[in-house]
Formats: sequence, structure tokens, C-alpha cells
Amino acid sequence: MIKQTLYFSNPFHLSTNLSQLIITSKESGEIKQRPIEDIGFVILDHQEITFTQSVIQELAENNVAVVFCDKTHHPSSMLFSLDGNTLQSERYKHQINASEPLKKQLWQQTIKAKIRNQGQLFNLLGKNDEALKRYATKVLSGDTTNEEAQAARHYWKHIFDSETFIRDRFGMPPNPTLNFGYTILRSAVARALVGSGLIPTLGIHHHNKYNAFCLADDIMEPYRPFVDKLVVEIKNEHPDYHVMTKEIKAKLIGVISTDVLMGENKSPLMIAVSQTTASLVRCFEGKEKQIKYPTLI
Repeated sequence: MIKQTLYFSNPFHLSTNLSQLIITSKESGEIKQRPIEDIGFVILDHQEITFTQSVIQELAENNVAVVFCDKTHHPSSMLFSLDGNTLQSERYKHQINASEPLKKQLWQQTIKAKIRNQGQLFNLLGKNDEALKRYATKVLSGDTTNEEAQAARHYWKHIFDSETFIRDRFGMPPNPTLNFGYTILRSAVARALVGSGLIPTLGIHHHNKYNAFCLADDIMEPYRPFVDKLVVEIKNEHPDYHVMTKEIKAKLIGVISTDVLMGENKSPLMIAVSQTTASLVRCFEGKEKQIKYPTLI
């Protein structure tokens, strides 16, 4: 079952009753409700939204990812359950004890999958993907020659048909649009990692003592082109794409339900992410050697 995403951009008060999320409009007094078990993501994008403690508790118990936006309407923090899987302790042990050679091999697979999806997006947009194909074949264990960065320079130079575009978190548009989409993607990956009984903080490549989601940042890499595809569409369809309207945000939030190809089967990205994190668990346990990543379609 595909979980619902609830996006709140007006003043609401949220409470719970009998495993239902009770949504009360502060403007009209209208009351709606949603079964909490059907919810996967809650995005709070208004400074006057309030909620009871029971809301946070029950959302956490159901492994619902909660994303908080700041006063500029950009995602600023995330909330997740600390108890997302019945085999959590055992899986923590396998993850912590993973060898460096294994992590380097997993990172090699991750970067190859990312560059291949970048090339697939080029192909879909009618651009020459030969250079990206070459970069993908040259990725070594641990990506010691940094093919990811070389591919990125080529990718960002051509993806938006702009010689001057630089991918920078704090850069000019469409960087803010990319940032918003990546945050939604990151929350989906972190939620899936918790659901698979893994620690989102312990990465296979990213290591930063100030980053609580290093593993999420690792695993989301091959999924980034799915956001990039949406941003290209937004840029082409909306002359004022640099203004983050509700319509644009809704399109970006929809990335988690977009179709992807896992092997020979189509599935929503949200489901594919769970398949990816489940396969990562099996790699840590020594049962498999390959992470399952999707192909962009």
C-alpha cells in the first residue's frame, strides 16, 4: 500500500483520536481526519501550525516521516521513529560491523547507479549520454578516482542548457527547487532506512559528525535524477519557476509516488526505496552482494 503524504501550508491544529489524525482548520473551523496507519509523510509548512504531543507519538509509532519547514518555506528538519523494526538490534550490529572493503564496494555500486540514471535522464531529454556512460564504467571500489565529481561537472553543465549554472545549495535558481525536492527524497530514504532497522547516521561513504542522516545521503544518490527530471519539467513549464508556489511544491512532493523501474517491474519510488534499504540490510548481513537501485523511466 502506498502511504499518503499530507502537506499543510495553512494554520491548522493537529490532534489524535482513536488512531485518527484530527485536522482542524484555524481559519474556518472545518475538521477532517485521516487514519494514521495510512500516512507516510507529513510536511508542516506554516509557522502557526500547532499539535498535541500525542500526534508526534503516534506518527512516530507508525514510522511517519515529519518534515518541518522554516519561515522561508524551505524544509529545515525531520523527525523519525527510533524504533522502526523488530530486528533493529541485530541489524544495528551488522551495520556497525560492516567492513571497509564492503562499504567501498557498496559505494561503487551506488555511484555507478547514480551516473547511469543521470545518463538515462540525458537520454530522455534527447541529450548525448556517451560521456556519462564512460564515467559510469570507470567507477572503482570506493570511487577513488572521484568519477562522481567528474560526471557531475558534465551533468550540471548540460542538464538545464546553461553554461553558467552551478549546483550549489545556496546558489541561484533552480537550486532552491532542487533543494526542496532533495529534502523530500531524503526524508523518504531516511524513513525507509529506519523501517529496515538501520541507523540513518552511519554512512557507507558520507561521514560528518554534524549530520544525522549520512546513510540517507549515501543511499539517495541514485534517486536524485528523479528529482532533477521534475525540476527540468518545472523549469520548462513555469516561466516563474524560481517562485516556490504550492503547485510547484506539490509536483516536487509527488516524486515519492513517481514510477521507477526496479529490475523488470515498475513500482512507485516510495516502494522502491524500501526495496533498496531492505537489500542493503542483506548486504550488511552477507546474504547479498548487490544493492537494488531503480532505473529512471
